[in-house]
Amino acid sequence: MSVSLSARSIVKRYGGVVALADANLDVQSSETVALIGANGSGKSTLSKIINGVVVLDGGQLLLDGKTVHFSSPQAARKSGISTVFQELSLVPQMTVAENIWLAHEPLKRNGLVDSREVQKRTEELLALFEGTYKAVIRPDATIASLPPDEKQIIEILKAISFDPRLIILDEATASLDSRQVQRLFDLVQQWKQAGKAIIFVSHRMEEIFRIADRYSVLRNGYTVGEGLIKDITEKELVALMVEKATAASVGNRARQSPYQKTNQMLRLEVTDLKTDLLKGVNLQLGDGELLGIGGLKGQGQRDLLLALFGDIPYTGVVNISGEAVHFTHSRQAIQKGVALVPGERTKEGLLYLRSILENLFLPSWNQYGFPLRMRKARSDGQKVVDSLSLKMAGFDEPVSSLSGGNAQKVVIGKWLLRNPKLLLLDDPTKGVDVGTKAEFYKLLEKLCEQGTAILFYSSDDEELLGLCDRVLVMHDGIIRSELRGESLTRSNLIAASLGASDGRVE
Repeated sequence: MSVSLSARSIVKRYGGVVALADANLDVQSSETVALIGANGSGKSTLSKIINGVVVLDGGQLLLDGKTVHFSSPQAARKSGISTVFQELSLVPQMTVAENIWLAHEPLKRNGLVDSREVQKRTEELLALFEGTYKAVIRPDATIASLPPDEKQIIEILKAISFDPRLIILDEATASLDSRQVQRLFDLVQQWKQAGKAIIFVSHRMEEIFRIADRYSVLRNGYTVGEGLIKDITEKELVALMVEKATAASVGNRARQSPYQKTNQMLRLEVTDLKTDLLKGVNLQLGDGELLGIGGLKGQGQRDLLLALFGDIPYTGVVNISGEAVHFTHSRQAIQKGVALVPGERTKEGLLYLRSILENLFLPSWNQYGFPLRMRKARSDGQKVVDSLSLKMAGFDEPVSSLSGGNAQKVVIGKWLLRNPKLLLLDDPTKGVDVGTKAEFYKLLEKLCEQGTAILFYSSDDEELLGLCDRVLVMHDGIIRSELRGESLTRSNLIAASLGASDGRVE
């Protein structure tokens, strides 16, 4: 069962972007190593290289002292490496048992699946988390019928069904409650005693100090610190993640928070907003303010935006322009001057086979009468195209003909046509080139000057620090910290994102 894995000077590039420049990691039998880093540090990329999802561009991966090249997760599993993914790899329409044993079902001598053995082994695995389920989970239950925490448990059981020597827990506790986390940590201790090695990728400081024997810190694609967890403090660990040049205070910001001004209208007020993921969010946003939502991915930022846009059910009190609202459909939000720019433009923002003109006017066609006043529509559309510097061959070309950056401009442009009073942004510059980002930042400044209230989630900490009047940092479904003025630093943003005890670093 013994295992030794070393990642040495790993390099990974995506076009001109360097995700990993010099990443190193060592893990041995009977130990847990915490792989830690801020947003964009490269920890997910390094994990994917180790489990065969991504192929490295440089460096060396050694398993038991021998160089290995994993071209797929299946190749990694054959060598005894299994991963628990945060973004579930389960098939919703299939049963619990089918998901756990997919592609490695116990077989009879005649080569057919041994259904009785599948049932027995599935029940044995499910028993590992007995007492933490909301109800008894049967092997024949479909994944789609389970709540998020129990889906995550099945993901864990699927990974260990291969009896791996090395287990990567990639944010595996993010969806679990405290009892389930404790049961997982009990299992980790058993795995260590059995000689297994564990790589623990987490954003939760308290869990890192509970479960890890050693730590390895990534910053901007470089490994910048390694050692025993008992020899370092939370504050020192956060300091390793932060470049000294960017840790300085951002005290000389160009704008004050407009919502503090007595003559500024309060556009949005949220009290005790709850969803399946949110545990009670409170915030205020004024006209002309750019309010950032920070924190590591999956902490409730997207739920907050979708709830405010009427796309998911919620409880709590939402006031827009002084009026109590409870949107159950996005149409109601749009009528009240609310717009949402999604980050997943390919899935949520555009009809790729339709024309640029059709996409621009998706939420607005009813304003142009019947029959449609096409000349007026094209004239209005051209103003938006010019304001966004959208490069296109013509309105009648399909959106699929545009580059990623220009396609995102169409997503933004369709809402600008409606002059929204409250603009919700869900990681809008993800996958967009530097030039388009700069144009987008200028647009945000212009919208703020015109009085638009903007709620802006970004996975890019530098965007939040450079653009926002205030940043609300979310962690585990609540607002962990509010940063503004001199407290709005990269150190404090990372500390709050990781759930550090005081949420800030001196």
